[in-house]
Amino acid sequence: MTLWNIARACQGRLVVPTGNRPVCQGSGIRVIRRYSGKEAAGIVLDSRQVEPGFVFVAARGERVDGHRFIPEVFEKGAIGVICEQEPTELPGPCIVVKDSLEALRQVAAFYRQQMPVPVVGVTGSVGKTSTKEMIAAVLARKFVTHKTKGNFNNEVGVPLTLLSMPADTQAAVVEMGINHFGEMRRLSQMVRPDFCVMTNIGQCHLEFLGSRDGILQAKSEIFEFMNPEGTVFVNGDDDKLAGIREVHGKRPVRFGLNPEGNDLYADEIENLGLMGSSAMIHVSAGVPGAPAQGTDFAVRIPLPGTHMVYNALAAAAVGFSLGLTEEEIADGIASVQPVSGRGRVVTAGDLTVIDDCYNANPVSTKAAIDLLCLARGRKVAVLGDMFELGEREEELHAQVGRYAAQRGVDCLLCAGSLSCRTARGAQEAGLEQVFSFESRDELQKALPDLLLPGDSVLVKASHSMGFEKIVEMLLERK
Repeated sequence: MTLWNIARACQGRLVVPTGNRPVCQGSGIRVIRRYSGKEAAGIVLDSRQVEPGFVFVAARGERVDGHRFIPEVFEKGAIGVICEQEPTELPGPCIVVKDSLEALRQVAAFYRQQMPVPVVGVTGSVGKTSTKEMIAAVLARKFVTHKTKGNFNNEVGVPLTLLSMPADTQAAVVEMGINHFGEMRRLSQMVRPDFCVMTNIGQCHLEFLGSRDGILQAKSEIFEFMNPEGTVFVNGDDDKLAGIREVHGKRPVRFGLNPEGNDLYADEIENLGLMGSSAMIHVSAGVPGAPAQGTDFAVRIPLPGTHMVYNALAAAAVGFSLGLTEEEIADGIASVQPVSGRGRVVTAGDLTVIDDCYNANPVSTKAAIDLLCLARGRKVAVLGDMFELGEREEELHAQVGRYAAQRGVDCLLCAGSLSCRTARGAQEAGLEQVFSFESRDELQKALPDLLLPGDSVLVKASHSMGFEKIVEMLLERK
């Protein structure tokens, strides 16, 4: 990852300072060579993360133009900058490109090609992050495992995930999220997964993808740049995914709760409430890496919600394919830790808070309500708008409200222009304690007076609603 190779990977023009004038490729090759042999210790998009030896990617965002920080990052020890505009006063080597974010993706693809490690790409409508965490926890029992952190699953996050992969990585798990056609193709071109995991096809991003068939089509772009000798794992209980007959001439490995048609399935599921669940996993001989006669083994899943059993099955399937034993797989599943904003259960003073505020769609919100109903005390759902649902957005919000009432939620608090339909749906289904607010700020001000000691509180909304601020407020409760 020298400056010279980085410039070639993103088709950029390497310019270096020398005397009173800058020198670029073609006009001063000897001077260029003095700089171009330096290897980058890291590549970042945030100037605050620059360390000595790093390369900084200066991109223009909605709020901040990274080009403003070019002098600052060289003062912090950067060895180079990728930018769209050559600085008037050149403080250090710059690679000038047409589009900094496109250059970031090209450099990430170049780095990925140099890392001969198995990479698992995880996509789907719901459960990507939990599945990614489960697979990474399993693989970590045998390999030095790199994984997507936080919400780095889009066209900016995925290249940063790849570029942060340490040199000693032995396996990687990359979460891949999209909301438009063509995005997954670009992600797959960078990631080039050896294994692809698809969790489900639900009702999300309908505004841009149109229907569940459109979602399936967009997600399936992941196969275009995967290793043709690799393996695809799909949720066989999902009607759309079950219809995938073969990829690159190979039948996908299917997992689910139904013993018919699935290569791995789970039964004897015991719901342990907010403590998680336990299950027995059955593996057929057709699963790559599984014993010739198949195998059965028990697992303890520490994350709450029986839907987590699907994630455990996916992790088991990938684990066997990479040579892990059932003991290693069970240990990995038992070791998984909750992620902030993704169904994390925390105690906040006299409250139990289910922090599921990272994102929301109808399927994941109903699953979160199911989880809330496992809790003790009064059950309070704090819900916000779900975006990108297309023409049926109002009806889908009303369905969630009706579901909350039918499942036995005691109190529903909603914020947002769409969530007023959630509140109305709950009222129409007979729920009496329903409160609707125009904004998150209004809900946040009223919330402390509406909660009682011993309440269990679910917090869930689409990411741009900023409901993490509600969670932060609740966690400060004494």
